[in-house]
Amino acid sequence: MENEPLANNLRPKKLDDVIGQKHLIGQGKILTNLVKNKKIFSMILYGPPGVGKTSIANAITEELNAKHRFLNAVVNNKKDFEIVFEEAKLYGNIVLVVDEIHRLNKDKQDLLLPLLENGLITLIGLTTSNPYHKINPAIRSRCQIFELEPLSKDDIKQGLKKAVQTLSDIKIDDDSINLIATMANGDFRFALNLLEVSYYATSDKIITKDVIKSINSRASSPMDEDETGHYDVLSAFQKSIRGSDVNAALHYLARLISSGDLDSIYRRMSVIAYEDIGLANPNMGVRVDACINACERLGLPEARIPLGNMVIDLCLAPKSNSGHVALDLALKDVQNGNIGKVPSHINAQAFGYKYPHDYPGGYVVQQYLPDELKNRVYYKPKNNKYERMLKTTLDNIEKIKSNESK
Repeated sequence: MENEPLANNLRPKKLDDVIGQKHLIGQGKILTNLVKNKKIFSMILYGPPGVGKTSIANAITEELNAKHRFLNAVVNNKKDFEIVFEEAKLYGNIVLVVDEIHRLNKDKQDLLLPLLENGLITLIGLTTSNPYHKINPAIRSRCQIFELEPLSKDDIKQGLKKAVQTLSDIKIDDDSINLIATMANGDFRFALNLLEVSYYATSDKIITKDVIKSINSRASSPMDEDETGHYDVLSAFQKSIRGSDVNAALHYLARLISSGDLDSIYRRMSVIAYEDIGLANPNMGVRVDACINACERLGLPEARIPLGNMVIDLCLAPKSNSGHVALDLALKDVQNGNIGKVPSHINAQAFGYKYPHDYPGGYVVQQYLPDELKNRVYYKPKNNKYERMLKTTLDNIEKIKSNESK
């Protein structure tokens, strides 16, 4: 088609042509091996816009020469899905690629599930949303889930150089390609579209930085200063909150909001609530969840309001890492084989088990750890209001133990 976007014309026909995603594609990697073995399973590909979800789906179906259909969960109606399902019954199997799979309504799901179950439909779902939060568990449980990573600037530059070869009479230098890759912020579709508009917006087909900036004045994303920029900002965001620096945390929050990556903000705030605030304020996790729910209902730009409040609260909350440090010590014992046999009075048979609720204060002295670890101490309370209360309880238990041993 004459008006077909460049991004569509350059859609890969094989996995080797896909830009980035080296954790899934390449020698010995899972998607490459599946295609090599001519076997495909239902899967969900999720990740930010423009990182290759549709390209991978297209490459898989083309390489396998599989009967397939592309549908959109929002655009295509129930009848469109029914037609594909009838085709699947006729041919014995069809690979159905569903974009925006998280928006699939109940009517379509009810039709799809039995065909997924009996193998008539092999589903490739595409979404920018976290499938663990946004996709029906019944569908999710029938699919392998693969997360696609943001493309690096080098990935995008490599793809742009390939694209340049398909445009006749184009002249573009490395600095201009670098600028487009920087502006793209990991979104290859955006990069291709900007390249194409720049190409047709000039009379002499010479693309310069000035031409690019005249088309898109968007400032270079501060998260693209290098290939790991996005993760650097996320790391700085968490470390600023951990360090109780409100102004720095708000700065990095602003950079994340500007990128539109709310999911990363949500995940990072959630882990901060338990990793950095932890037992110093156990209610913080619930409050973060409430903030995320409000943001989901509001969307941007209004979501910035609860986010700003929450980040300030996280910054100035008392901090404690005692909970996850204690668990990590226990995990280290288990991973090193320091486990021992479960004491007989608390195993499934529980011979001689003392029921704590039958004793004053709801506590009775008995050994819970295996003999090899009976004196192991994992949890060491920090000196904050809530954990001082926990320490009081621990001290009382130790007194009871001490009195019993006399």
